[in-house]
Amino acid sequence: MPAIITDQIRVLNASNFVSGISTTTSSYYVFIGLPNATEVNSDWNTNTPAPIDNFDDHDDIYDTLISAKKVNSSDVLQVIRKISWTTGTIYEMYRHDYDINNTTPQTNSSNLYNSNFYVMNSDFRVYECIYNGANPTNSGKGIVSLEEPTHTDLQPRLESDGYLWKYLYTIKPSDIVKFDSVDYIPVPFDWLNNSDTLDVRNAAVDGKIETVVIDDTTSAAYQFSGTKNNVPIRGDGQDGLASVTFVNGKPTAVQVTNGGSGYSFATLDLDSVVTGSGAVFSVIIPPPKGHGANIYRELGANKVLVYSRIENSDSTNPDFPTGNQFARIGILKNPNVNGTTNLLTASSASGVYGLRLAGAASSTMSVSVDGEITQTIGIGSTAVGKIISYDPVTKFLRYWQDRDLATKSSIGANPTYGFRLNKFTSSPATGGNINVVVTTTSGTETVGIDTTFTGVSTSVNSKTYYFGQSNTSGIASPEIEKYSGDIIYIDNRPEVTRATNQREDIKIVLEF
Repeated sequence: MPAIITDQIRVLNASNFVSGISTTTSSYYVFIGLPNATEVNSDWNTNTPAPIDNFDDHDDIYDTLISAKKVNSSDVLQVIRKISWTTGTIYEMYRHDYDINNTTPQTNSSNLYNSNFYVMNSDFRVYECIYNGANPTNSGKGIVSLEEPTHTDLQPRLESDGYLWKYLYTIKPSDIVKFDSVDYIPVPFDWLNNSDTLDVRNAAVDGKIETVVIDDTTSAAYQFSGTKNNVPIRGDGQDGLASVTFVNGKPTAVQVTNGGSGYSFATLDLDSVVTGSGAVFSVIIPPPKGHGANIYRELGANKVLVYSRIENSDSTNPDFPTGNQFARIGILKNPNVNGTTNLLTASSASGVYGLRLAGAASSTMSVSVDGEITQTIGIGSTAVGKIISYDPVTKFLRYWQDRDLATKSSIGANPTYGFRLNKFTSSPATGGNINVVVTTTSGTETVGIDTTFTGVSTSVNSKTYYFGQSNTSGIASPEIEKYSGDIIYIDNRPEVTRATNQREDIKIVLEF
């Protein structure tokens, strides 16, 4: 049987996603990862591969996850395509009946939401085109828009160029910073309960007619020039009236003088006023509850923009290391606190391991980012990791371990330290020790794990430095329980090198 998933379930899913961010039962994080992308693919930056969506890749993403930042309710909004008003453009108008057999005249879309029926003006006000001058003389395509809409009237205003614009909302400055992008603009949060949108919602009238379009006058033969008033609009609503202007027997304009209410279908009953007019009209039915009642449904807001800003701070956000790259971003839902089944709710969290080092060289060595660090943990057993970052002031080294360290290489060679991926330890077995060998820019250095240190911060020259994760006997574990939660978005991209004086604004658009 023929069936479709409607646009409205997509809009509903987008709204539900935004609502779910603010609940206590769900926790979402934007994460960065993959610090050595060019080792994975040498041409990663010029030929970035598409993400792979399977359980194997899911685990690999966790292994290369660097850190994550919590998404709060103020970090998400539903968005719509950005259509900026430009003089000389023909905009399409709102119609309730676009489909595969009645496509939009400018974009040839079979769907209202893919048409250009709304605009944002230069003051970040958003308007819906209620009428664009469409009539038989322009084959229903409309006329060019020459006057930028700027009003904030609660009722549609007819501009001097013949366009009828309905004011919907103004984008707040704070939302412009977070949610305005090249391709999308935000829709206000919680439209149905937002006090900022109350006036527009209250002005909406269910089933009120705003526009009647003349479709065809080829059969018109009524010999009259002038205006016929009080032409009734018939249907399941009431009180609708219009005035029709004729020139040499043909209707040239229709003005709705009383939009009435309650219409879900309607016909302009010109025959009750004029015998044998021969013209064809379309009465445009507003969305349920009227224009402006539910902006998500009216404008097709089936996309959500998730915003995250990554900034560097020793005291508030030390989970995002500098000096290395990331080449993957994504969204993680409902991860657990490492070692527990508790939902992670911290403002940020580290996904990597750490070591507090000791020894003379630990204050002076220049580590090789993405180089290896090893520890002999017992007879014939070596732990190995890849360096993400190192701070010689705090002597804290971040590293990660992924499957490549314990699997065959592409040419079939066995891994250097065997097929078991061992963990670093402050309590090595017989034949092991607490020393680690660190790859530096000039070779290697052997330093020790500071097994006397336990804590989340250290003081150097009267300044407190935070590690972002807790150390026990000189070893820090990830704050995120690996493989917990759901990875719901993955984006591979050319490498971004993080520096101490920069920040990253991450904007992710999810389409439902």
